[in-house]
Amino acid sequence: MEPTFEFDAPLWLHPGGSWVFLTVPEDESDVIRELAPHIGGFGSVRVRVEIDGHEWKTSVFPKKKAGPYDLPVKKEIRSKAGIDVGDTVAVTLTMLMG
Repeated sequence: MEPTFEFDAPLWLHPGGSWVFLTVPEDESDVIRELAPHIGGFGSVRVRVEIDGHEWKTSVFPKKKAGPYDLPVKKEIRSKAGIDVGDTVAVTLTMLMG
């Protein structure tokens, strides 16, 4: 069974850019780091995410070696879910173990 986490987090705009992220809480980030079977480029971990009934596959990226992970939330999902920077959203995040 793939590890799944549920949490609420605010959307924020990456400084100097147009990328929108949310930050995975510290406790969940610690577990992801411990369980991650395959670390990709930049320390990324593949995940499946659901926000407001909209699901997609992406990766989470660590802020630094021991810090929390950031999750990019693409414009298509934000538009479909009617969410934007500053909104706090309910997130279901599942690690993709295979």
